[in-house]
Amino acid sequence: MAFALGCESVSLEYPTKVVLKDFTIGIDEGERIGVVGRNGDGKSSLIGVLAQRVEPDSGRVFSRKDISIALLRQSDSLDDSLTVAQTIFGDAPEYSWASDPRIREILDNLVSEIPMDSVIGNLSGGERRRVDLARVLVGTDEVLMLDEPTNHLDVHSISWLAAHLKRRWPKGEGVLLVVTHDRWFLDEVCTSMWEVHGGGVEPFEGGYSAYVLQRVEREEAARVAEVKRQNLLRRELAWLSRGARARATKPKFHVEAARALIADVPPLRESIELKRAAVARLGKQAVEFVRVVKSFGQKRVLDDISWVIAPGDRIGILGENGAGKTTMLGLIAGELEPDSGYIKIGKTVQMATLSQRLTELEGEEDYRVREILTRYKTRYMIDGKEVTATQLLERLGFNRAHIDMPVSKLSGGQKRRLQLMLTLLQGPNVLILDEPGNDMDIDMLAEMESVLDSWPGTLIMVTHDRYLMERVTDNQYALIDGKIRHLPRGVDEYLELMAERGQRSMFGVSRAASVEGAESTEPAGSPAKPALSNAERQSARKRLASAERRMETMRAKIERAQADFEQTDPTDYVALTEAQDEIARLEAQMEELELEWLEVSELLGE
Repeated sequence: MAFALGCESVSLEYPTKVVLKDFTIGIDEGERIGVVGRNGDGKSSLIGVLAQRVEPDSGRVFSRKDISIALLRQSDSLDDSLTVAQTIFGDAPEYSWASDPRIREILDNLVSEIPMDSVIGNLSGGERRRVDLARVLVGTDEVLMLDEPTNHLDVHSISWLAAHLKRRWPKGEGVLLVVTHDRWFLDEVCTSMWEVHGGGVEPFEGGYSAYVLQRVEREEAARVAEVKRQNLLRRELAWLSRGARARATKPKFHVEAARALIADVPPLRESIELKRAAVARLGKQAVEFVRVVKSFGQKRVLDDISWVIAPGDRIGILGENGAGKTTMLGLIAGELEPDSGYIKIGKTVQMATLSQRLTELEGEEDYRVREILTRYKTRYMIDGKEVTATQLLERLGFNRAHIDMPVSKLSGGQKRRLQLMLTLLQGPNVLILDEPGNDMDIDMLAEMESVLDSWPGTLIMVTHDRYLMERVTDNQYALIDGKIRHLPRGVDEYLELMAERGQRSMFGVSRAASVEGAESTEPAGSPAKPALSNAERQSARKRLASAERRMETMRAKIERAQADFEQTDPTDYVALTEAQDEIARLEAQMEELELEWLEVSELLGE
């Protein structure tokens, strides 16, 4: 592969932080690199240096002659006085881009709802972000460096962006560096990973899943080496002089190796036990919508919705921006009233909301974190163990210095984690999470997920982070045209539904336009075309693998439910009925998964 760009002996230091120290690396054409690391470790500074927008203290940055680099920063520097069209295309006449299919696809998927003559200064933060991303993508640059490109994008737009970046350049051409906390996006787009920490960069082969595996392998190797060192003190000097043994790199994610590493790891959640605990705390009713209608002006956001959220349910709500997700959360929390119908809330429900904004911390800026903790519950159960509020904060990335700091001095990510912990310390049995992953790095997202795994109650989440949605919730629902719809196959099913409705497919065009001569009204499950393209076959294989994984998980759930049924008191008819209903529900979901598996197998001819 041809060399594209790199740096040599680069150092960059801020008054309180060494970001890069004598750092050297090269990037070849065709590389698709995901950049991860804790907040403040220097991810944005790194790509700023490589894009030659940030001047290092020492060392040099170099690139192939005449190479073009486009950079999307976390915060834009758009001119408020320009229109959307001027910002994206400069002085280029409309005819030069309006008829270009590639550019029209970008505009349709990012700024279709923003008039091109709108002035930038009048746009919302999310609209400005989409315009800035469109500005970067419409070019033909050989290198794209994107800092949090999925911010302010819905699940649809994120899926489209991933597909666009995967086919933007021919194989072996172009360079992509992307900083993001969206783990699904990293797995979908990237072929290698960089972890930024300690003034340097540690490379990993493969996407996010491969990165996690290799990181665990390296940590395990370090642990084994340390045990040997302690048991063989007479060889300590030899170990120290030799250092860690070199490990062979892995060209791809090895499933068998991953299974071996996690063979003794317990399930993420004991769903039946959590549901039982939730019922004990909540009774038999949590939230019920009865023919609820809610409109804003002429737009009916919720249209005659009847829906039951049971104790212990862990629900994710999907929908496009403006579909009514936040409105639904507001109705559940009692912040809004329906126009007609009503919402029944269980008598024992104690509700808490983690909002997108930091409203829970308003008025607390001058108080120290330690002072705020004294007002809340001092003990919390996690993973079956009792921990203090301070210990929980430490799990979420706080050290003792942070605990003694005023809230006003905390970073955005630290405030978000404090907000989450204070919400949990209220002791709710119904928890509403509106974009809980905002401002969190990947390690902190994993810690938050671990905390939520052992939380016994009803959980309702809205997020555009697909990985977080599928990791934390057990059932997903979609708000489409004011109606609520269950998605047994999760996010994949939602994206298929939206594509079938002729809105926006992953490729930004209707189904009728995506395959020459295809019918847009083709029903789901109709016979496959005689020949699949490479992209379609690859997508089908991913669906098949996903179905197999979910079937394996469902089998384990059914086995646990059956074991639980066998241990139920035979004289407790209510408990027996509930256990039988749970088994029947799981078996029905298993049948749906098996049907999906058969359909995709037939599509592939396997």
